[in-house]
Amino acid sequence: MKIAAITDIGSCRQENQDNYCAQQMAGGTAWGIVCDGMGGVNGGRMAARIATDTMQKYFARQIRLLQPGGEKSFLMRGFDVTNRAVYDKATSDPEMLGMGTTGVCAYVGSGLAHIVHAGDSRAYLYHEGGLRQITRDHSMVQQLVDSGQITREQATLHPQKNLITRALGVAANIVPEYNRCEVEAGDILLLCTDGLTNMVQDAEIARILQEVPFFDATRILVDRALQAGGQDNITVLLMGVEITEVNNG
Repeated sequence: MKIAAITDIGSCRQENQDNYCAQQMAGGTAWGIVCDGMGGVNGGRMAARIATDTMQKYFARQIRLLQPGGEKSFLMRGFDVTNRAVYDKATSDPEMLGMGTTGVCAYVGSGLAHIVHAGDSRAYLYHEGGLRQITRDHSMVQQLVDSGQITREQATLHPQKNLITRALGVAANIVPEYNRCEVEAGDILLLCTDGLTNMVQDAEIARILQEVPFFDATRILVDRALQAGGQDNITVLLMGVEITEVNNG
């Protein structure tokens, strides 16, 4: 597994409230998380940092207990622990009241990508030149799309497109959404914040992943988002599946 990641403040924000963490592990497996914080002057940045730090510690302490077939419950439990950590900080520090963060986390191994998320940070699978969105946004506009009230094209311009319906740290309990997909050698799993997807269309992301060398693609994707206006913080995390990992799975 190869990993490349980058975060950028963008062109319009005074601070970067995104965060990420990713690690390669034994046996060709890897995990990664991307967060987009929100709330208060410093709350968003703090929420995203707590979330990434908590998941990193969770993997470090608990990964040895993970058994095949237990990936979903493992990740769901990790998000529960992470949610509680952010929530406890938000409710114990008056300056952090109301803070929270999106989160999308993936564990990849044995030919499968396991993904949990809350909010509108996304996971995509790049496979043989095509890009497929794996996660579904937890947002007001996504609910309008699902109910047929607006189209996907209208959603991109909707004035409430930034209102999310699920996030880490805003309540004592959370129900994250789980997805999984098969991965093959040459596939790339993309985790990103909406600072990328609001600025760069899926077709352009796919073209870049196809044409640009893996370790250069993160910078090119961020540059495209900046060229389109860079209206938000931008975080891109790529997890590339290599031949040995699929064969050894």
